[in-house]
Amino acid sequence: MSCPLPFLGLTVCVLSSLSATLTYDTLRFAELEEFPQTEEPVWILGRESSSLTEKDDILCDISSRLWFTYRKNFPPIGGTGPTSDTGWGCMLRCGQMILGEALVFRHLGRDWRWVKGKRQREEYYSILKAFIDKKDSYYSIHQIAQMGVGEGKSIGQWYGPNTVAQVLKKLSVFDSWSRLAVHVAMDNTVVIEEIKRLCMPWLDYAGAAAFLDPDLERELNGFTEGACAQDQSAVWKPLVLLIPLRLGLSEINEAYIETLKKCFMLPQSLGVIGGKPNSAHYFIGYVGEELIYLDPHTTQPSVEPCDDGLVPDDSYHCEHPPCRMHIRELDPSIAVVGREVAALSSHPFHNGLALLGPL
Repeated sequence: MSCPLPFLGLTVCVLSSLSATLTYDTLRFAELEEFPQTEEPVWILGRESSSLTEKDDILCDISSRLWFTYRKNFPPIGGTGPTSDTGWGCMLRCGQMILGEALVFRHLGRDWRWVKGKRQREEYYSILKAFIDKKDSYYSIHQIAQMGVGEGKSIGQWYGPNTVAQVLKKLSVFDSWSRLAVHVAMDNTVVIEEIKRLCMPWLDYAGAAAFLDPDLERELNGFTEGACAQDQSAVWKPLVLLIPLRLGLSEINEAYIETLKKCFMLPQSLGVIGGKPNSAHYFIGYVGEELIYLDPHTTQPSVEPCDDGLVPDDSYHCEHPPCRMHIRELDPSIAVVGREVAALSSHPFHNGLALLGPL
């Protein structure tokens, strides 16, 4: 069974085909425009708020999103490669933010909030360790860059949306803790049977033992598996679906703007990755005609976990006022990404498909 694009509604992440050369290291965040106070509703990853009465809650929600930026002084990629991704890792960092949000939803839930200086749950530190800039972290810049070689991209070369999607799909296979099912739908088509086989692999094999091994004890990024306990009765592996698309030629087609906004209204929303030429961003919501986004174009020092297993995490959360851009400035080359934690027969899934309409 195939679902053509008009029925695509899993929410969403969007990756644009951009070059990644800008860096805003000299930007003084204090000069960023304050968050607007307006009667227009503010949508952040499926949640509606009012900036007139809930501004502090909105800013807390935004600062709780994982913010992955350029880093420097990390171990050489491949042993002899780059020690910084400034100037070329923009889209790779956006890919990390996709997976970061998927893991937060998976292990912490949408209502989780980050509080500066407060010790968080063990799952939170396991998630951060999956992105530490070293070769043995599941979704590190090292893993993404080296896996991209198999997709025809040399280390240090900028990625397009399809390359990032394919690399994330390959890397997720090794993440036995989160057990995400990452699928890349090509040719503007979602094949439902392919997703069912991916998320319910025992349909093709004798029993769930094909992918669950209760006696297998593994170490995940320094923590024993179990921060999120394995569910032996699970019947559905959480899905992250990536769909490369183009919403116009040189600029976004006006016909898609309202539908794109609806992506941020869906409770399954992971956000939107895109931007404009020379600048890729991670969009997490909108207000009026402006998209709200986190900007990866800041170079920060690499981070090492502490001896007690905790991770210094201030640099993984953006505490300055969020950036905004007009939706018409968005580059049209995108890849829609969504998540689904329940079986495809569930009502929320189909309601989401119907809501998006003809993307």
